[in-house]
Amino acid sequence: MPETTADAVTTTWREESARLVGALTRITRDLELAEDLAQDALVSALESWPTDGVPANPAAWLMTTAKRRAVDTFRRSENLRRKTAELGHGLREEDGMPDFTSQVDFIEDDVLRLIFLSCHPELTPESRAALTLRLVGGLTTAEIARAFLASESTMAQRISRAKRTLAEARADFELPVGDERTARLDDVMAVVYLIFNEGYAATAGDDWMRPELANEAIRLARMLAELVPDEPEVHGLQALLELQASRSSARVDADGRPVLLDDQDRSRWDELLIRRGLAALGRAESFAARGKPVGRYYLQAAIASCHARAATPEDTDWRAIAGLYEVLAEAAPGPIVEVNRAVALGRASDPAAGLAVLDALPAGALGGSHLLPSVRADLLARLGRHADAAVSFREAAALTRNDSERAILLARAEESANRPAGGEPQRTT
Repeated sequence: MPETTADAVTTTWREESARLVGALTRITRDLELAEDLAQDALVSALESWPTDGVPANPAAWLMTTAKRRAVDTFRRSENLRRKTAELGHGLREEDGMPDFTSQVDFIEDDVLRLIFLSCHPELTPESRAALTLRLVGGLTTAEIARAFLASESTMAQRISRAKRTLAEARADFELPVGDERTARLDDVMAVVYLIFNEGYAATAGDDWMRPELANEAIRLARMLAELVPDEPEVHGLQALLELQASRSSARVDADGRPVLLDDQDRSRWDELLIRRGLAALGRAESFAARGKPVGRYYLQAAIASCHARAATPEDTDWRAIAGLYEVLAEAAPGPIVEVNRAVALGRASDPAAGLAVLDALPAGALGGSHLLPSVRADLLARLGRHADAAVSFREAAALTRNDSERAILLARAEESANRPAGGEPQRTT
């Protein structure tokens, strides 16, 4: 198959699969069937486009093909007449075949419904993330498995169980309303953020980052901002992801080794992503000015904007960042926020102030995470307590499951061990 045709199929599927599956789920009221019909349409495209050429409207071609297969499926059913009546709003037949020359109605609502369905409260966070990537992101099971360092069979089982859970729960495809919609939207944003974080700083494996996963999360955040334009936190989420991702190319050196924030070449930060992030933050701020509440994503985006606006590490407004973390600690309290607040206080005033925040955390607050000892190590190094810092860096290295991160922590432990007490402070992570 010519490369241009293969690219057309891949691009169309990645961009349109959510709309396709969403529309088919609305019509059939059966998620499993909807995805099967969409996959059948994809196979048809792979078979026919190389010889017939890429259609003028590839998305409409896929939708037409999938709906025709839906009609054929129900024709074979003993309940064809009842099904046709129930689905008449979506399947208008003409000479035994549906007419799809007009644009499909409610297409954006269908995508939004699909996003909310993927993040149903009956599902675990891991299942929500996998199902969102499959149904909304259009990723294959193999791609999702690779992204989360799982076997393809394990990921296939997870996705299958998630679909079965939705079927058993008789999950409604309609958009939730009121408090339920607010709660579900929080779940949706949390899943998108989870996907991004796994791409931006992989929890395990050889690679420091998985750019394809971070990029997919940004695409989902942009889509969500278009679908729910009156929610400031959605714009805050998009801003946060765009601004964080702007540093990606500077976070590794030519050999793929991690580069810490203070050591990054800021000329390599992506200016387009920064502009997009600041624009999204501005939209969130405009809602806040009109009295709409903002929360953790807006505040984290505001923190990220302080870094994005600093031409050099020395220009970073750490006092503003520390102040924003104080607000974030009230809006979304938790041990991770406290650890990050410790970092900001350590840079804005005195590393001892940051250590005091860490010391106030209850034992086991972050379980077996490497984050707490790594931040403690950095603050100790800034106080000139390099021997203690080396111990904490080694503790953090033993806890992380990411090989690249382990290497940098061990290097910092070695560097600290070789410094005299009271020497120059080390760089922050």
